[in-house]
Amino acid sequence: METIKNRYEFVMLFDVENGNPNGDPDAGNMPRIDSETSIGIVTDVCLKRKIRNYVEIVKEGEPGYNILIKADKALNTKFTEIYKENSLDLINKGKDKNPDDVKKAREFACKNYYDVRTFGAVMSTGEDPCGIVRGPVQINFAKSIDPIFTQEITITRQARTTEERQESGETEMGKKSFVPYGLYKAEGYVSALLANKSTGFNEEDLELLWTAIINMFEHDRSAARGKMCLRKLYVFKHSSILGNCPAHILFEKIDIKKKEGIISPRKFDDYSISVNDEMPDGVTLISKL
Repeated sequence: METIKNRYEFVMLFDVENGNPNGDPDAGNMPRIDSETSIGIVTDVCLKRKIRNYVEIVKEGEPGYNILIKADKALNTKFTEIYKENSLDLINKGKDKNPDDVKKAREFACKNYYDVRTFGAVMSTGEDPCGIVRGPVQINFAKSIDPIFTQEITITRQARTTEERQESGETEMGKKSFVPYGLYKAEGYVSALLANKSTGFNEEDLELLWTAIINMFEHDRSAARGKMCLRKLYVFKHSSILGNCPAHILFEKIDIKKKEGIISPRKFDDYSISVNDEMPDGVTLISKL
């Protein structure tokens, strides 16, 4: 499959209803917010995790679509396995490795792991390093369109964890944090230049990326996250590898506002989305959803 030849930018709009889209460990796992503006935040790491999980589900066992970043075994162990599988030097360690072997290991990682080919990876650790890969696909933090109201409610549970706690009564209290409603916008980039220079990210990989984004919440349900939906996916396709227009100009062509009379949005229909479809020369707008 041919490596991509066009630069892309994309915009994702997703919402959450009565859920916690991305808990903050530094704030008791409350939904992440900008402390100055109360704008909600979902990190790029959180979104990439959902994309990885979807790819792993639909491509399980298929060569070239393994996932490197997941909680199965230590990364350094995986790097050593790459050296063994490709009969590379296992005697010299770390900085003493032959650069050609490191390059071969890096190329194998790009070919074998979808997330390395897509997002890149730091694989320069341990005794059998595989180098560093800059991925062609990058995603910004998602931010809510309006300030979000984070709410905490008290819940009860009947199942106690210890005999001592069981003796104190049949139920105990707990807390649950959530956002009643929030509409979030995330922006992303696909660099054909990096795809051609480093990872070989191809047209099939690209289509899988769009499919994974559209479906990334469908197999990630939990009581904590509530109802999360990918509402819109806008893709800006450039006619060249280097691109035909600065990304920020394209992002600004999508405007999201509360409808007149709406004070506290509680559903997607409380917003109006206007898209300026007059594109610069060489750029095409594609609405994927």
